[in-house]
Amino acid sequence: QVQLVESGGGLVQAGGSLRLSCVASGSIFTINDMGWYRQAPGNERELVASITSGGSTNYVDYVQGRFTISRDSAKNTVYLQMNSLKPEDTAVYYCTARIRTYSNSVLRYWGQGTQVTVSS
Repeated sequence: QVQLVESGGGLVQAGGSLRLSCVASGSIFTINDMGWYRQAPGNERELVASITSGGSTNYVDYVQGRFTISRDSAKNTVYLQMNSLKPEDTAVYYCTARIRTYSNSVLRYWGQGTQVTVSS
């Protein structure tokens, strides 16, 4: 059993910052790529940022230069530092990770989501 637990969401004014954290726990042998998705009401879930086990990162255009994804392999944790937040960043943010378990299964797991609300 593997679980991903997000934290750090909340209400912030436009121009402010938030730092999201996601901790993976359970029967984890290795964690491959990790990432953050977000979904606003009426919209599809979309990739925000991803990071590979080697540290290579990728961002969607509208967060480039404002958001930074990072990971701490020793803590099985991925972070999303969000600066210069805009109202259009308002969404539920989901953590995801591709994980090999001790039972030798490789699966993609998802967190429960954390709400980010940016007021104008």
